[in-house]
Amino acid sequence: MTNVSSATTTGKVETLRVAESEADMRLDRWFRVHFPEVGYTYLQKLLRSGQVRVNSKRVQANDRLRAGSEIRVPAIIREPKKVNPSGRPAMGVSKGDRDTIEKMILYEDEHVLVLNKPFGLAVQGGTGTKKHIDGMLEGMADRFGGERPRLVHRLDRDTTGVLLVAKTRDAAAKLGRTFQTRSAAKTYWALVKGVPKPPQGKVEAALVKASGPDGDRVRKAKPGEQDVAMHATTHYSVIDRAAHKAAWVSLKPVTGRQHQLRAHMHLIGHPIVGDNKYEGDVHMPAENIEKKLHLHARRLVIPHPKGGKTIDVTAPLPAHMAASWDLLGFDPGRFKAE
Repeated sequence: MTNVSSATTTGKVETLRVAESEADMRLDRWFRVHFPEVGYTYLQKLLRSGQVRVNSKRVQANDRLRAGSEIRVPAIIREPKKVNPSGRPAMGVSKGDRDTIEKMILYEDEHVLVLNKPFGLAVQGGTGTKKHIDGMLEGMADRFGGERPRLVHRLDRDTTGVLLVAKTRDAAAKLGRTFQTRSAAKTYWALVKGVPKPPQGKVEAALVKASGPDGDRVRKAKPGEQDVAMHATTHYSVIDRAAHKAAWVSLKPVTGRQHQLRAHMHLIGHPIVGDNKYEGDVHMPAENIEKKLHLHARRLVIPHPKGGKTIDVTAPLPAHMAASWDLLGFDPGRFKAE
């Protein structure tokens, strides 16, 4: 097995030795690498029953491993599952798609999964969209304990960053109510054209879906459209600037409307760089900046659905935004998610 220096088998138990390259790796992460079919819930069951041990001792899923440590693994986990708990054959996804999801994981426990969504990958299916995160997760129900993971909120195809997923129906319901009551704190980072004045402010502009060829956009509601208008509020703050050409801004939406941040920044005259729906891809503020949407869901802070703690997850900048930050002299290390 890759990265495992040795293994022995005795009856129904395997003993695997942790390689040098795996030193300080969390136990749950080690299992995701070597046994991707073992979901977090199943691993917790194995740990509670003592079937998985490290150096003959009971351990927790978040314990760190040392090089040379011996992990006791029941051989039963290598036996393929023919059906999922519903009795239907698992839909399944390719190994490449499984690896894609695994690399996205920023946080995981028995109830919640937080992903770092990449640029250009749709969250849900639609016309002409065959590959999307929702479908990939459905095909990995075996990995997540047999129940289909459920999206709690959405991000646009070209928006990157923190995406919250519930691993159970109960967690999905509780997290959904948390979003509805606006108890989730969401912070986005964006690169916008020009520098907003004042440097801190609030945008309150009701939005409606545009008609005609621009039906996949939203616009500011007009008088008389109260019945179809969606109230939307966004707080913004300038973190840094590149002369008068561009600004790094923190965006905190109070509401969660479609394209809200993109439309609001366009409405105040500072469209998000690379936004091809709201004029952010015209007259780029500097050479060598990619014409990709520069909008990133940087941080999410939300009460855990089971209570007792808070989920607080930060996603690193995607490659195209990190390159732009470097080009413009911005230092993302200065802030966690201001």
